[in-house]
Amino acid sequence: MMHIKTNKILGLFALLAMVISSCSDELDQPQLNNNFAGGTDFSKTDDMIFSLIGVYQSVGDRGWEQPLVVATRGDDVNAAGDQQGLKNQDRYSYDNSFFGSRTLWETYYGDIIKAHTGMEQIARYQEFADEDGVALANQYIAEAKVLRAILLFQLSQVYGSVFIPESSNLNDFAGVTSVPSKDEVMQHLSDQMDEAIPFLLNLRPNERTDLPGGVTKYTALQIKALANQELKNYQAVAEATGEIISSGKFNLMDDYYELFKTPGKLSNETLYEFQYSDFNTGTGERVGHLYAPYGPNGWTPSVAGASAGWGFFEPSMKYVKFMLDRGETNRLETTVLFTQKGIDSIISTSTYTEATLPSFVSSTTRDGDNLTDNARAIFASGKHYLPTSQLIPGRVEYGSNKNYIVYRYAETLLMYAEAITQGASQTSISADEAINLVRARASMPPLSGVTLDQIVDEKYAELAMEWGKRFFDMVRLGRNDELSYEGRTFTPDKAFVTYHQNQIDEFPILGNISN
Repeated sequence: MMHIKTNKILGLFALLAMVISSCSDELDQPQLNNNFAGGTDFSKTDDMIFSLIGVYQSVGDRGWEQPLVVATRGDDVNAAGDQQGLKNQDRYSYDNSFFGSRTLWETYYGDIIKAHTGMEQIARYQEFADEDGVALANQYIAEAKVLRAILLFQLSQVYGSVFIPESSNLNDFAGVTSVPSKDEVMQHLSDQMDEAIPFLLNLRPNERTDLPGGVTKYTALQIKALANQELKNYQAVAEATGEIISSGKFNLMDDYYELFKTPGKLSNETLYEFQYSDFNTGTGERVGHLYAPYGPNGWTPSVAGASAGWGFFEPSMKYVKFMLDRGETNRLETTVLFTQKGIDSIISTSTYTEATLPSFVSSTTRDGDNLTDNARAIFASGKHYLPTSQLIPGRVEYGSNKNYIVYRYAETLLMYAEAITQGASQTSISADEAINLVRARASMPPLSGVTLDQIVDEKYAELAMEWGKRFFDMVRLGRNDELSYEGRTFTPDKAFVTYHQNQIDEFPILGNISN
C-alpha cells in the first residue's frame, strides 16, 4: 500500500486511505467491475488512480506467514517457535498440509487477480480519457504489471511451476492441461518488464511526488534482472542492473544499521518497499505488517510495555560464525540480535571467548532493548527489528510503523558483479567497483580481481535474512553443501515447496508435476 511519508501530504494520504477500502471491495469482485453494471463510472477518468491504489494496497497487505514461507530456508536462517510446518520446511521436509503454504498460494494468486482487475479497470477509464489521460493510464497499467510481477516471481521461486494468470477471468483456469515451468515464468516476467518499462517514470521511488515510494522504471529493471538471474542469462542481468547503476540515481545509505529502521524509510537505496504507517499518532488508525514472528520471544524493552515477538525466525549459528570470522561489524550487529544463551553457545562451540568477541555481541542492543533467554531461539532477526525508542509514543506493537524492504540497490550492485564474473560483458562500472561499494559501506577492505566465490560470500553477508535470497542463490549455483548444515541434507529435488493438498484437489494436474 502507498503510504505518504511527509507531513505536507498526510492530508492526501488520509484521503487515499478513505478510498482504499472501497477500491478493495471493487477489486474483490473482478467480474462485476468489468462493466458499468458494477457501479463504476469510467468516464470519471480522474478516479482511475484509485484502481491503482487498490493494487498497491492488496500487494502490500501481506499476512505474517507469507514472507516466512518465502524466506525460511537456507543456511542464514533457522525456523524456531511452534510452527511445525515451518520448521519442517526449513529442514527441506515439506508438509502439504501446512497452512502457510496454502495461504501463500491463495493470497498471492488472489492479489495477482486483483492486479489484473485493476489493470482492466484502468483500461476502461482509458477509453474515455484525453491524450494525457491515456498516457497516465498506460503508466498505471505498467505499475500494476510490476506489482503483479513481485508476487508471481516469489510464487515461482517457492513452488517452481506455477500458473500465469493473463486476466481477472477465473474461468481461464478451468480445465488447465499444463502448468508453466519456473523457467517459463521467469521468461514471462522478463518480457512483462520489457512491456512495462517504456511507460514507467524515470525516477527513484522516493522521487515520486504523486505516490512517494511507488513503482518506477528501476523497480521493473530490478525484477527483470532477478528473473534473468534465475534463468542464468547473465548478460541480461548485467544489462538491467548496469542501467540502474549508470542512472546515477541510487546510492547506498551510509548507515547500514539504520537502513532497516525508521531513518531508512524510502532511502535512496530503495528500489521498492512495502510501506506502512502509524500516521504519526499514538492511537487510532494504523496500517502495518505483523512483525512479531521475527522478534525475540522475551525481552526487556527500553520503552516499557513494548511488545515482544514470537521467535519464529532465527539467524543460524553458521551465519553468525561466518560473520565473526570475516571481521564483520555493522552488518552482523544489524542482522543478528543476541541472547546471552546465544553468546554462550558461540563461546562453547568456537574459539571465541567473552574477551575476544566484539563488544556489540551483547544481549542489549545499541538502542537499549535487552533480549532475555527463552525456549524458542537464541538469536533474533535484526533486519526485522525496530528499536522501541523509534516507536511512536503510544504504539506498542512489535515493529509498528516499520516498512518492509523488497528490493534495494546493494543487491543490484552484487547481482551486477556476479553477472560479470559469470561471463557477461561489462555494461557499467567494473565488478570490483560494484562489490567494493558494498564492502566500503560495511567497513570491509576492498577486493581486487573479485571472484565468484567472493561475490557469493558478499551476498551472504549483505543479504542474509532477506526474502530467502541466500537459499535461492545456493540452489541456482548448485551449492548443495552450503545448504546441508546443522543436521540438514539438501538435494536438488528439495528446491521447491510441495503444493498444498487444497491446491492439488482444486488442480489435480499439480499432483503430477516434478519440478
